[in-house]
Amino acid sequence: MTTNATPPLWAESILRAVVTRRSFDSVSGDLLEEYRDNVYPARGQQGADIWYVLQVFGFAIRSVGVGGALFGLAEVARTALDWFVPTHDFSVRSAISTYVGIGLLFTTGFWSAWRSGSLASGPLSATLAVIVGEIISGAGAAGMLAFFHDPRTMSAVDASGGLGEVFTLPIILILPALILGTLGGALGAAANQKLRIDV
Repeated sequence: MTTNATPPLWAESILRAVVTRRSFDSVSGDLLEEYRDNVYPARGQQGADIWYVLQVFGFAIRSVGVGGALFGLAEVARTALDWFVPTHDFSVRSAISTYVGIGLLFTTGFWSAWRSGSLASGPLSATLAVIVGEIISGAGAAGMLAFFHDPRTMSAVDASGGLGEVFTLPIILILPALILGTLGGALGAAANQKLRIDV
């Protein structure tokens, strides 16, 4: 039994922003067919909408996997350096980690917009990369704490900004991710239009 039910338009807009132009029609069509033919009859409108949003979320996360993983690993490396090789002057470490973060978020925004041709994919992808990165960073920090919680390490943790900095940084990084993703996305979308490249 088929239906004319439609998934949330905002979710389809996100899908359009995270997949290439070439694959959008195929991916969107397959999802819509599954939504209408199987999921909607079995789960109803709300269940089908949740299913569709989760599918789109999966595509979105996969589209920023490399950028998010690199961002998270950079944060884990910085946290490990601060905790296990303590210093009194964090300026060089801060500058390096800041520039690495800026580069990764800008590049993630650029790459996503270049692939999709959509400016909106830049800030979306950079923000998702921060979320993925912070999950990796939080897990890495929790893992290090599970094994290393001696007084010397805890003193280094406190001196480097404390656990609050490690676990609240994701909230602080959303705005820079939006800005850098927008800048990278603008350049990526312009490059896509200029070169007419459809990856």
